[in-house]
Amino acid sequence: MPAPKPVHPPLRDFALLGARLLIAVLFLVAAFNKLVGYAGVVGYFRKLGIPEPAAVTPAVIGFEVLAGLLLLVGYQTRIVALLVAGFCVVSGVLGHSQIGDPNNLNHLLKNFAIAGGALALYASGAGAKSLDGK
Repeated sequence: MPAPKPVHPPLRDFALLGARLLIAVLFLVAAFNKLVGYAGVVGYFRKLGIPEPAAVTPAVIGFEVLAGLLLLVGYQTRIVALLVAGFCVVSGVLGHSQIGDPNNLNHLLKNFAIAGGALALYASGAGAKSLDGK
């Protein structure tokens, strides 16, 4: 099987920008929603058995904001992408482990898919349209 042709560099850079933006928006919106529903998030984390949910909640929000902003501008993208991939896998397993419930299974698989996208960013880097590419 012949090797695939490389993507034209400008298209590659726009695709990487799009990937970063889509993941960044997801993380920033998730952080915002956790801030708006803060007490509910703490209660949900407590229900999941996460230790010290009142301390974990602001840490999660902080991670989501920081990761979202760093991906948005494309700074330290490979490191951030690895952290995002790990975060998605761990949060998916902790928060959506009831795979007998189709809704939970769907959310778990979405977390894994986001982790896959983050791993692709790790492998490719941020592209030219980023602080990393400047």
